[in-house]
Amino acid sequence: MIAIVLIGIAAGAASGLMFASVISRALISALLLYLASMPLMVAAMGWGPLSATIGGIAAAVSIGALFGLHHCIAYALSVAVPAWWLGHLAMLGRPVNDGTEQTPPSMEWYPVGRILLWIAGFAALITLTTLFAFTTDPDAITAALKRGVTRVFAMHRIETNERVIDAAATLAPAAIVIGPLIMLTINLWLAAKITATSGRLQRPWPDLKATTLPPMTLVGLCVAIAFCFTGGLLGLVAKIAAGALLMAYALTGFAVMHTLTLALKSRALWLSCIYVVTIVLVWPGLAMVALGLADAVFGLRQRYLRGKPPPLPAS
Repeated sequence: MIAIVLIGIAAGAASGLMFASVISRALISALLLYLASMPLMVAAMGWGPLSATIGGIAAAVSIGALFGLHHCIAYALSVAVPAWWLGHLAMLGRPVNDGTEQTPPSMEWYPVGRILLWIAGFAALITLTTLFAFTTDPDAITAALKRGVTRVFAMHRIETNERVIDAAATLAPAAIVIGPLIMLTINLWLAAKITATSGRLQRPWPDLKATTLPPMTLVGLCVAIAFCFTGGLLGLVAKIAAGALLMAYALTGFAVMHTLTLALKSRALWLSCIYVVTIVLVWPGLAMVALGLADAVFGLRQRYLRGKPPPLPAS
């Protein structure tokens, strides 16, 4: 119990310092802010959710005492709660049989696809919290997004017009949510790797290329897209939700790509090139969204593996 408390306090201190570093406005503070949830995730996966709870509460109280209630709530909603819950889900499992004296019972672990759906939900929550920290008036938020888009275009010396700015501001809420979703995904992956390296990860490493979202996610995406055309506050929330779900499907699209390239001889090179092109140009990510959606509708991975079973790699 003492170890759980000490690890939790240490993780909370590291997480709180990373979060508070943004006040310094140093360039590295942005990276530290994005990684602030990782220490708590390591504590949750390696020492249990109680350890992450202790660390998150200690960090939130300290941040509130030093910087005010506003920063305390922001830390709790954007860092502590997602880290605690995702770390808990990653280690959530149940026995599927009683086992024997020679063999332990087989475990069924919480599906990675459902964890990805939770990540999308938390990313939408973080985005909404960030936008609503300034105002809850959708017109004011839209005006602020237009000013931000205009500054970005001016910074890159891109000639544009009012119609393009309006279109970019309309799509901005769906684009903003991508950052928190990617960082939460990376944080959880890094935390799991660190926990596995330390020998504290109790579940086997999942087959990430088999990640699939729950079937009803597609229905939720269609509903969110439909509400995007309503306007006002509901339309703003729907755009953020649609952006988060589309990005989740983009990640499953990468999983599909990892499956469809299993038989390639230069698989590592091809995958590296695809990732680099996607990071540099961004727009190829739309192809990953389409690939993820196509797999959800037509079952591309199942068809491929049934038709031509490839030799699975050793690692």
